[in-house]
Amino acid sequence: MFRAKPYQGAPPESAEFVFVGLDANYDADIESSPAFPRVMEYHKDGIAFWRHHKVHHPFLLADYRGDGRRYHRNFARTGFEPVDACRVSFVELLHIPTVGVSALVAADLDSAHLEWLNALIQHGARRHVFLSDKVIRLMLDSRRLFDSGLFPDLPKPIAKQVLPQLHKVEETTIHQHLHFANYGKFQARMTDEAAAIFRLRTDSPHTSCAC
Repeated sequence: MFRAKPYQGAPPESAEFVFVGLDANYDADIESSPAFPRVMEYHKDGIAFWRHHKVHHPFLLADYRGDGRRYHRNFARTGFEPVDACRVSFVELLHIPTVGVSALVAADLDSAHLEWLNALIQHGARRHVFLSDKVIRLMLDSRRLFDSGLFPDLPKPIAKQVLPQLHKVEETTIHQHLHFANYGKFQARMTDEAAAIFRLRTDSPHTSCAC
């Protein structure tokens, strides 16, 4: 399913808000989990799933017991609702899903998948793209490894700011944000960033979608 749709939620080409992660991480026993049918339903049509179940991801359903709930609970604090389902997409630097703790390096990544992601950003459509510190660093490492002009103008991460803007490509704005799995000492900043993302959502001229 990841080969057919290397993203979660809405297709990133048409989404206004694209959250770029490292890898899509699942419980090692996901296929035997009672939540697995809902996971498959989600990957088949993430927009319909959100509108039907009223949560944006199957990890938030009661029958899911694996890792990943914190990430999606924190994302939910940004205020996106089922009506926004076709505005939001999650894409990863790694082209396949993982289990357990992963320590990705640039050599793990697929150059064709990175080129697809680069084209998405460089297209310059009206879009907000969100990158965490580790995502930025791995993007920069992949640019050096593949020597292919990937992610031009992407700067190094910016420290200790709330949702800093990294750069723009025409109407695409690239932001740095704290990874949604953070907690503890980062909670206050995450709360501020969730509020900032909420303002971006409400300030957008497209307040709902009919797809």
